[in-house]
Formats: sequence, C-alpha cells, structure tokens
Amino acid sequence: MTFSCWLLARLLLLLPIQVPLILPALFDSLFLGMTSLTLWRCIYKVKQWRNIGFPIMLFAALVINNVSYYALFERDFILANQIWQAMLWWLALLITIVGGRVIPFFTAMRIKATKADPLTWVEYPLILTMILLVIQSLIHLIPQEVERGLLLITGLLHLVRFVRWLPHKTLTEPMLWSLHLAYLMLPLSLLAMSWYLDNEYAYRSLLHLFAIGCMATLCLSMISRVSLGHTSRNIYEGPKMILAFICLPLAALLRALMPIWFPAHSQVWLWLAGTCWFIAFALFVWHYLPILFRPRIDGRPG
Repeated sequence: MTFSCWLLARLLLLLPIQVPLILPALFDSLFLGMTSLTLWRCIYKVKQWRNIGFPIMLFAALVINNVSYYALFERDFILANQIWQAMLWWLALLITIVGGRVIPFFTAMRIKATKADPLTWVEYPLILTMILLVIQSLIHLIPQEVERGLLLITGLLHLVRFVRWLPHKTLTEPMLWSLHLAYLMLPLSLLAMSWYLDNEYAYRSLLHLFAIGCMATLCLSMISRVSLGHTSRNIYEGPKMILAFICLPLAALLRALMPIWFPAHSQVWLWLAGTCWFIAFALFVWHYLPILFRPRIDGRPG
C-alpha cells in the first residue's frame, strides 16, 4: 500500500494529460505519512526512543513536500529552489545521524578496533547546526555572514567526527573506505560553500559536491554492501568496485569545482562528470544484477 502511493504520485505527474496537482500531492502525503506512522509504531513497540527523530523527520518532509506542490502550482520557482536546497540539507541531516552510527560501527567491526564513543560537544551541536541549515535554506532567516559561520562550524564539527573514525585504517577495504570517502564529501561541501557563499553560481554548483560526492557515493557503497549481505555472501569478498567508488567522487569534483575554476570549459566538465556517473552505476549493474537475480546462497527465502 505504501509503495503504491509512492508510485501513483509519480505516475500521475508523468501522464500526458493535465492532472490536478492535489492528486499526486495526496498520494505523496499518504506515502510519507504512512511511512512515518509505521516507523513510530515500531519505535514505540520496543521503546527505542533514540530513533524517534526519524518519524519526525519524515513528517517534516511531508510538510515541506506539500509546500513544494504549492510552489509548483503557483509557478514560484524561487520558493521551489529554496525547497530543493532545504531537502538536500534534510538528506545531509539524515546522513549525519545514520552515518554517524553505522560508519564507525562497520569500521570498528572490520578492523577489530574499539568504536569511537560519540563526543557530546560534537554530536549535539552538529545535529543542531544541520537543522538550522535546513531552516535557513527554506526561509533565509539569518544574515549571510552568520550563515557563513554556520557552514564553517558545521563543516569543522563533521571533520572532527570523521577523523575519530580512523579512516586511514580502511584503505585496504573498498567497502569501508568508500563509506568514509562519501562522508568526507559532506564537510568538504560545507567548508567550500562557506568560502563561496557570496558567489551564487559557485554556491549552487557546490551543492553537487554533496549530492554526488556524498549522497550518491554513500548510496552506491551501501547498496553494494547490502546486496552481498542480504544474499548471504561475504561483504568483503564481493565484486571489485574500486573504480565505481572512485568515479562518483571524481564526478562530484568535475561537476562542482571545475566549472567554478575553469568556467570556459563547463560543458566538458559536465560531460566528463556524466560519464563518470554512468561508469559507476553501470559497474554496479554489471556486477550485481546476476547476484540479485539468483537465490540466496544459504537457501533461505529473500
């Protein structure tokens, strides 16, 4: 039912006939609302209150998503752009929370080291500043110089967190260093955006440093990992994905930084970035499609 709502919302927007926006908005809201409610019920059932932020974040996404439909209805492209940026930071907040749990855990388990305990003076301010970035993207409440400081502080806090996860000890394990490399792109994006905040073209271009370098690379690394784990295969003895894990951060640099530094060749950088993106996900399909189409090797269903 939940997936059907998600699918219907998107199919309605693709139809060649005029469809009232209230219909896809309704199905989108049902999808996000039911997902949020399901998560809340699971959390309530086992009393895992440390995860209560996830259904709250999904409910916030529901509200912001409906505002995006309003912007589309009114043809308010300025508001639509603000929502787009805010939801990127919403995803960065999600990565901050989930990545902050799983990346050090996976690393400690594999390298047989003690997992770094979270530092209160890093974790709580970091979550707060990420939330402020979402709000700032929506309503531009604080002055530019304050926003610059916010981006700088948030980036530095992420770097402190990142260094404590011992990334240098993962260099022989692509399934680990790809996660670390993806997460590193988040503070690098924040620091670069702090530097270029008064340059609107550069600031918008640098959003791709996060979207491709962090978000897409993290997705690729995680789907590669779970495709093996959920088919009962050894996570660290799977297909060679080194080239794919390198191509996405490279695509991010080509898409985000090169047009800023060498704008005369922007089209070249876009084509190269697109090629790197294609190679990365083509390699995943090539290596993992046969695995995902075959039964689990332990004979269990799924």
